[in-house]
Amino acid sequence: MTEPENTRSLEATVQRDFRQAMSYGDYLRLDLVLSAQQPLSAPPRHDELLFIIQHQTSELWLKLMLHELRAARELLRTDELSPALKCLARVKHIQHTLIEQWGVLTTLTPSEYAEFRSFLQSSSGFQSWQYRAVEFILGNKNPDMLQVFDHDPDTHALLATLMDEPTLYDEFLRFMHRRGHAVPQDILDRDVREAWQLHQTLVPVFASVYEHSHDYWQEYEACEALVDVEDNFQLWRFRHLKTVERIIGSKSGTGGSSGVPFLRRALDLTFFPELYAVRAQIGG
Repeated sequence: MTEPENTRSLEATVQRDFRQAMSYGDYLRLDLVLSAQQPLSAPPRHDELLFIIQHQTSELWLKLMLHELRAARELLRTDELSPALKCLARVKHIQHTLIEQWGVLTTLTPSEYAEFRSFLQSSSGFQSWQYRAVEFILGNKNPDMLQVFDHDPDTHALLATLMDEPTLYDEFLRFMHRRGHAVPQDILDRDVREAWQLHQTLVPVFASVYEHSHDYWQEYEACEALVDVEDNFQLWRFRHLKTVERIIGSKSGTGGSSGVPFLRRALDLTFFPELYAVRAQIGG
């Protein structure tokens, strides 16, 4: 029998009956995922669905990013650098997706957002605990942030645990020490609850890696992977800032922040400052 033009007939082996078998929707729990978009605007505003999906999908990617960063940290702890770098490679692709995703939200005009913004009430992306968890594991620890989650004991406990644990960078430096690099002991013994600050004594350690990259190729590659992660994070912050500026201008944030000025200050935060400071020492 001749197949009709511009159609594709189902092959005989393609499963059709899912009354007793798992379907695609069953496996992905699409009944839960696709029912999670519950706009609050009344009367309903067309563009609120965009806003909700933008942020829900971001949270899904943050969940995977945190999963990969935790795995990379554990692999560094056990001296498994290559699989740790594989995790970071995936993190970088997730970051690229999150950065590009801002382009969808920029199609939301100020007047369209104004139609439903009041229905957000006091909710704000600042309250994303997964974003905060990612920042904590990368080294930007701030105990004041825990207060935002006092209403949610489970989330508060998770973030408090991350506050008490070594960061990805801590484990990388310990790995470097075990490889024979002269990481200062005070850095290895530092209080991991504190936000990372620039340690000038660490810069010569990285300078040696960069200047003798053929001898320390794996460490060299890992340093650049961490720089990639930080660069991407800063690009994400910048796109966030510019998207917010484009949509609400100089208005305050729904969660009580100053809005754009608050986001702009985040651009000064850094995770791995020595990996940038070392660039002034190379070939000097």
